[in-house]
Amino acid sequence: MDEQEYRSTYHTVNKRRCVYEKAINSRRCNCARCHRFNLADREGVACNSATGNALCTEFLNTLRSKARFSLHLTHADKPLPHTKEIKVQTGGLLALQGLLDPGMVDSSTAGNIIGLLDTAIERFERLENLPYNILVQGVVRFEGRKKRQGS
Repeated sequence: MDEQEYRSTYHTVNKRRCVYEKAINSRRCNCARCHRFNLADREGVACNSATGNALCTEFLNTLRSKARFSLHLTHADKPLPHTKEIKVQTGGLLALQGLLDPGMVDSSTAGNIIGLLDTAIERFERLENLPYNILVQGVVRFEGRKKRQGS
């Protein structure tokens, strides 16, 4: 299957793509509203909730925007290059989890993404009220997998 055909089939199969697909596929995060599927030899992640997807999209877009300067970017109005996107997605969620539950501050995985966002809204009333300066610090500190050495 060539890349163009894969993308076309992917968009047909996955009507509501999870915006945290990269973080979920890296096995560093999970979500109660996600649905994993296989297409060809790849994994995809769909969202089972329109409102949950909108909430996740709002949080991720805000986090990208707030982390822009720290990531040395001039704009962050669309998905970032893979490594930086992983830093924003996973680092931001781990920082949010540590903010909401200080006992989880050193965790290497984030549990239920939508649960974290729901708890954040309960505590801070709106996503705009989150302390993004703390979350951006988590993005900056996050380190993904190390590159494999060739043999």
